[in-house]
Amino acid sequence: MATYNYKPGLGNVGSYQASGIPYVTCSLTVPANNAAGGALNVQFPSVTREFTVRNDGSQDIRVGFSAAGVSGSATNFFSLAATGSFSAPMKVTDLFLISSDTSAGEATVIGVLTGIDRDQINNNWSGSAGVG
Repeated sequence: MATYNYKPGLGNVGSYQASGIPYVTCSLTVPANNAAGGALNVQFPSVTREFTVRNDGSQDIRVGFSAAGVSGSATNFFSLAATGSFSAPMKVTDLFLISSDTSAGEATVIGVLTGIDRDQINNNWSGSAGVG
């Protein structure tokens, strides 16, 4: 007799309707735009249902979905003004943050997590074609 081990996936509507698992990381040091290490990668433990990024610093920060999308002269990011925040109902596994200035910034990231494994999103978001 075969046994099917059901796991929720990206198309599982109930994963997005149910209350999510909280994820909060604060006091993040957002690297300067000219930093050798590049952008800060915030990796969620599972796929998000929603996320919020709050700029806790005094300079703008760039937020995107790939390192290439926020670095250098790339344009596939959105900016958060000092003390600003942004929330969105998106399924992501990683966010990339970098300061728009030559000095480091600070941020807080809050996620509402689903029970969907992060390996369910296997897109190569390189920062091109509007994905960043």
